[in-house]
Amino acid sequence: MKDLLYLKDDQIKEFIQLLFYAYRETINDPKDILSKKFFGPAHLRAINLIESSPGISLGELIYKLKVTKQSLNRVLRELLDTKMIKQIRDQNDTRRKNLFLDKDGKIFFEIIYNSQKKRILNALKKSEPDSVLKFKNVLKKIIDGKK
Repeated sequence: MKDLLYLKDDQIKEFIQLLFYAYRETINDPKDILSKKFFGPAHLRAINLIESSPGISLGELIYKLKVTKQSLNRVLRELLDTKMIKQIRDQNDTRRKNLFLDKDGKIFFEIIYNSQKKRILNALKKSEPDSVLKFKNVLKKIIDGKK
């Protein structure tokens, strides 16, 4: 643990590059599946968030993706048109539209998930349980920010 106190810039740069490559490869796994629907990484991110937060509002989705409504509009329209997602008006506030994966979207998500799962599961299986838990904690701290 003391070694971490003396991390050099080169080591931090290497870690950032490894995170980039891990992300690139994980996102690349379902690339062929996505391209058959003419979808890209933005569609994948939206589908992932809607799947993990059924009923998420448009505003919440924009906030979690850290994008503008304008940039998300095309992606959502395509997901709606292809019946991957559906919008349901909120019962308490009819101005609010809640997003859910539609039947085809759930099937599509499972296909994508299974293509990514192989790489992640393989890496986790080849790692010590303690290192998996520590890695997960490090990732959560990266996500939480500079706290």
